Amino acid sequence: MIDLTLGEIATIVGGRLVGGDPDTAVTGTVEFDSRRLGPGGLFLALPGERVDGHGFVDGALESGAAAALVAREVEGVTGAQIVVPPVDRRETNAMALAADTDGSGAAVLAALGSLARASVDRLVTEHGLVVVGVTGSSGKTSTKDLIGAVLSAAGTVVAPPGSFNNEIGHPWTALRADEDTDFLVLELSARAPGNITELAAVAPPRIGVVLNVGTAHLGEFGSRDVIAATKGELVEALPSAADGGVAVLNHDDERVRAMADRTSAHIASVGVGGPADIRAEGVSLDDQARARFRMIAPQGRAEVALRVHGEHQVGNALAAAAVGLACGMDIGAVATALGAASAASARRMDVRATTDGVTVINDSYNANPDSMRAALKSLAMMARSGDQPRRTWAVLGEMAELGEDAVSEHDLLGRFLVRLDVSQLIVVGRGRPQRALFQGAVQEGSWGSEAEHVDTAEDAAAILDERVEPGDIVLVKASAAVGLWSVAEQLLASREEESAR
Repeated sequence: MIDLTLGEIATIVGGRLVGGDPDTAVTGTVEFDSRRLGPGGLFLALPGERVDGHGFVDGALESGAAAALVAREVEGVTGAQIVVPPVDRRETNAMALAADTDGSGAAVLAALGSLARASVDRLVTEHGLVVVGVTGSSGKTSTKDLIGAVLSAAGTVVAPPGSFNNEIGHPWTALRADEDTDFLVLELSARAPGNITELAAVAPPRIGVVLNVGTAHLGEFGSRDVIAATKGELVEALPSAADGGVAVLNHDDERVRAMADRTSAHIASVGVGGPADIRAEGVSLDDQARARFRMIAPQGRAEVALRVHGEHQVGNALAAAAVGLACGMDIGAVATALGAASAASARRMDVRATTDGVTVINDSYNANPDSMRAALKSLAMMARSGDQPRRTWAVLGEMAELGEDAVSEHDLLGRFLVRLDVSQLIVVGRGRPQRALFQGAVQEGSWGSEAEHVDTAEDAAAILDERVEPGDIVLVKASAAVGLWSVAEQLLASREEESAR
């Protein structure tokens, strides 16, 4: 964050400073978790699922926070509080905090957004900060990580950890940028129309990347057309080409391609093999599903060898390359940076091999139909790439937030993995979607013992411990709420423990 005093912050957020000196400077970070707060920081009193942040104001101030940003003054504490005005939650499209029963969370979030906007505006105007926004139904985090890796070769980058991409994480990340930051890379997520517009208003991007329009959150949006309209809010927020705006659009997705008509920014299209401005030709995969390809762009051509896993990463890499080129990087430097990039966010196509030859693909952070199919394709490719075919395991849980399409999408996924010749399936959870996944696979493949349907992650881990053999490849994937990463972690730990005996 730019250097600000308490008085300046109070003015920016339209708040009232009590118990503090307006000339006191905020010298630390802005945090909503009091355990992460350092001396001189600013504490955000947000409501949580179990506790209200207002109950931690006293402790935060005692620990050295310069002030607390609150929706209501906390009595009996010593230290500065900036009391922000209430807001009408009906007038905002922001994703509501589940525990925000009295509107205090909305008030603090509105103030947080105003503070982030003021900081970003000054950094852009006075220090040339370039803001990059990324959205799409899938692949946002992997692409954000690749963009960060590319731009790190050209300057200092601030990007969110993992998928910190909502109305809390977005401004929180923006406030990590300071006078020494060259590039701010942000994910923009949405659960309703208008969400991306609001996030873009917090930190207006100069470069916007739209990856795809899939079926993630279909249950909340109702149709892919509504999803496309919402994702396109990002390109509508970009400045014109004359003012440096660049829209990076996936030419291989017709709904994304059509977004060119919704912006006056310069269009940089990316795609695999087609007529895109920046494209990949001659794509091949090694035995770990890592892609090599020739990247062709108006700036020239270069060979790229990725370290990240999965053929779907080619499109992500092209999007990252487009951002680097838009920022003035040489195509050779972009290719080198892409080749050095590794998976920076946990539990996303995290491929590890045990000493006895078992390969575990932990892609358990999230799941939707598109990302499930991409992961299963990578699993099948890895199994076929060596001298001898390898046995494959798919340990799958629910894909959440698909609404009325949940059962049919899970059924289709079960049939799809059979067509990929996946050897063994373990479905975790007894809900209707999981039953549809299991039955779809069984009916498509006439499976017997090749398919297991279990209640819990512990049950799945027990089967793997007993039946996985050296040379097997195991994919673990589900939506984050399922918590299937414990299966991958236990399998890795147990195989190493067995090898050590």
